[in-house]
Amino acid sequence: MASSTSSPSSPSPPEVPMELHAANRRKLFDLFRDHLSLSSRSLHGFVLLQGGEEQTRHCTDHIELFSYVMRQTLQVSVSTLNKPYLRIWKPCIILISKLGSEIHLISYKASETGRYMNRWATRQESYFAYLFGVEGPGFYGAIDVATGESILFAPRLPADYAVWLGEIKPLSYFKEKYMVTSVYYTDEIAKVLHGQYQGPGKPLLYLLHGLNTDSNNFSRPADFEGIDNFEKDLNALHPILTECRVLKSELELALIQFANDISSEAHVEVMRKTKVGMKEYQQESLFLHHTYMYGGCRHCSYTCICATGDNSAVLHYGHAAAPNDRTLQDGDMALLDMGAEYHFYGSDITCSFPVNGKFTPDQSLVYNAVLRAHDAVISSMRPGVNWVNMHKLAERTILESLKEGQLLHGDVDAMTDERLGAVFMPHGLGHLLGIDTHDPGGYLKGAERPTEPGLRSLRTSRELLEGMVITVEPGCYFIDALLLPAMENKQTSKYFNHEKINRFRGFGGVRIESDVYVTCDGCVNMTKVPREIQEIEAVMAGAPWPLKKTSISHANGET
Repeated sequence: MASSTSSPSSPSPPEVPMELHAANRRKLFDLFRDHLSLSSRSLHGFVLLQGGEEQTRHCTDHIELFSYVMRQTLQVSVSTLNKPYLRIWKPCIILISKLGSEIHLISYKASETGRYMNRWATRQESYFAYLFGVEGPGFYGAIDVATGESILFAPRLPADYAVWLGEIKPLSYFKEKYMVTSVYYTDEIAKVLHGQYQGPGKPLLYLLHGLNTDSNNFSRPADFEGIDNFEKDLNALHPILTECRVLKSELELALIQFANDISSEAHVEVMRKTKVGMKEYQQESLFLHHTYMYGGCRHCSYTCICATGDNSAVLHYGHAAAPNDRTLQDGDMALLDMGAEYHFYGSDITCSFPVNGKFTPDQSLVYNAVLRAHDAVISSMRPGVNWVNMHKLAERTILESLKEGQLLHGDVDAMTDERLGAVFMPHGLGHLLGIDTHDPGGYLKGAERPTEPGLRSLRTSRELLEGMVITVEPGCYFIDALLLPAMENKQTSKYFNHEKINRFRGFGGVRIESDVYVTCDGCVNMTKVPREIQEIEAVMAGAPWPLKKTSISHANGET
């Protein structure tokens, strides 16, 4: 970005090679065959996934969501609905916040006559997107375990589709576009798979069914007419496919990097244009416009959090009941957590800054505490490092800074033993990132979650591996619901400078979040936004970004 008055020199949206998804299928095929061989199981059968379905808004004909895109984050098990699996055009409605904490679910049959009207942007189910890259709804995909051949099943569309939504593409179009071996219609699934199966007995289907450790809900396996004539395995596929998604390929990293580049640029644009008297939703609007206008990003990775003043202490602000609608006041800190998505792959970036462009001493104290934690973690990241230890490093760094600022006193080791860090940072340090904002695979089967305050909010307890992309997002918040009990507790009250810390009640909070790729010997910060106080103040005053003649290290050896 050249200056605050020139046109943005945004990166051009990259072409997306379907080889990315073909490579993902080969990766799964190889690992799955290895698993079957080690288990002395037959190398016959099919991996079968069902893609997303379009949804209408409540009882209207306004179509806006795929049902399967949200199935990983349901707080209500589908089985509890006591209804059969719902097929295309007969969807269930799911309205969901970024982190799945507030769910409203309604099921009904959509009108056949209204299904092509009032459409809205839709998004594919993530596991299906990973393997096939298909954008449209109503598809199924299979991989032949014996040969590695990939089969796509497209919905057989009615003639009036051509009137309302455009040309009905031939099957050959999907075969060429998505680089699959063959394409058939979804009403031919049973016939095609029976015809291609070369093993003994009934054909075996490996279906996606497993626990999402972020939502604590199970994915829903594919269902189609005639599935009762197949054998089904609901256990083998999910852990292997999930682990495939944990380690990113170079092609995947390129898309995540682009999402970071355009989102970083948009954060800088919002930072520049933020003024006292604006509404929080205007900050959100600026971000959404920039990432779509200059990056072709139709989707965000999650609902934008544009929190100012004491709203910045609300960890999941921006949901339907708190829709980024406060007026920015002089002296506020802004905490903006926003990330664009490009071809399914996302970003997750948080910037914190004063809305008037100048840090006060109190704001500097808290901000630098979080920045020190952010940088300390990134400097320590490499394969083999345990993520729980990184969280504890961030907590300790923040506590040390608060002690230096005379908000706390006493022994920092004793504070950590009392879990005082969780009072100021109740959320986890970060999460895996990819096609989902909270990408799956954070907890391997059999792994136990920590139970202590703060640590129990961690979305992973794993050791870092080369190829992981993970967010680093320490924060420091002054939340009365946590702060007051800790200040009144006889075990922890002694650590607080009550007079000083009371001055920060109503301050809100600070979070700094970057997306980090783990390399063979360190890591690379994929996020490129102003972080140092002098950088933020300069950019908000109109300086170009990156600043000229500035070299600030943000990763192991990276500047």
